[in-house]
Amino acid sequence: MKKVKHELEAYINNDSEILILGSMPSVKSRELGFYYAHPQNKFWKVLSKVYNEEEPKTIEDKKIFLNKHKIALYDVIKECEINGSSDSSIKNIKVNDIKKLIKNTNITKIFTTGKKANQLYKKYCYKDVLIEGIYLPSTSPANVGYCSFDELVNVYKNNLL
Repeated sequence: MKKVKHELEAYINNDSEILILGSMPSVKSRELGFYYAHPQNKFWKVLSKVYNEEEPKTIEDKKIFLNKHKIALYDVIKECEINGSSDSSIKNIKVNDIKKLIKNTNITKIFTTGKKANQLYKKYCYKDVLIEGIYLPSTSPANVGYCSFDELVNVYKNNLL
């Protein structure tokens, strides 16, 4: 069990309308310095299919993509104890101030990727933010068997668009 602090800046702009929250960046995302950076994570593949665009590869391309679609990215957890990138091992949680984060934005929709992010948002953040967190299945390579790539795309499309 390792104590980990969230080191990635929230990716958000004043004109952001959608906030997508994970639980805590994976080891690979923390190493590479941006969200959903593990090469086997399907997040960017799924979003590119949802918006019918080429998959962004570089961090700069990902930021351009997010800006174009008015999407912000962040995580529920500010600090925790965790084994590797395993959501099921998370303990001793401190959460990010989501209300403060979105204060001067146009965010009207909040999505949580994965069960842990959804559970923690409901428990710790919703009462302050008062925007329902809409659950989306995790795109993590650890989330095998939940649904196929096409099913992931359909769930994201039905919620984001």
